[in-house]
Amino acid sequence: MGSMAGRQCYHCKQWVEEGEAHDCWTTTEAALTADLSADLRDAWERLRETAASFGEQRIYASHKSIMFSRTSCYFFVRPKKKFLEVCVFLGRPLKAPQIRRVEPSSKTKLVHFIQIQHRDQVEAPITDWLQEAYEFSGAPGSKPATNARKSKPKAALRKKAKAATAPKSKRASAKTKQTSKGKA
Repeated sequence: MGSMAGRQCYHCKQWVEEGEAHDCWTTTEAALTADLSADLRDAWERLRETAASFGEQRIYASHKSIMFSRTSCYFFVRPKKKFLEVCVFLGRPLKAPQIRRVEPSSKTKLVHFIQIQHRDQVEAPITDWLQEAYEFSGAPGSKPATNARKSKPKAALRKKAKAATAPKSKRASAKTKQTSKGKA
């Protein structure tokens, strides 16, 4: 009685015989977009054309998403039955009716979730955000705009903090010196 050697794939739960090649993560754009409705297919084509026009990048399928990347992924699309889920990586949070939700994805990036159901939705401001993400992903040492701080305000804050922690007697004597200088 021979036992069947093999394993169950962690991702897709398919049984894989020993020695059999298995790669459930590999897919293609065509496979991911094959079952889209006519409206969603039109929206996908317009989205892809728009992103491709930004410049040099890599567009590839991975698991259930189609990724757009320069040095790193700047947005990806998950084709769903009723919409295209577009996830855009930016260095700042956006507030707009098109944005479903925003989540931090790293120290410098926030991911913005957008649902697209029709070709007409692939226009400004969404295309502007995609362009911004493209430029942000190629910028060396990208930092979030929300946390960027100049050195001058830090120095001013340290001075204020130091003055506030000085004993009252020193503060009072400094004030009397200033007033006596003004009277003389």
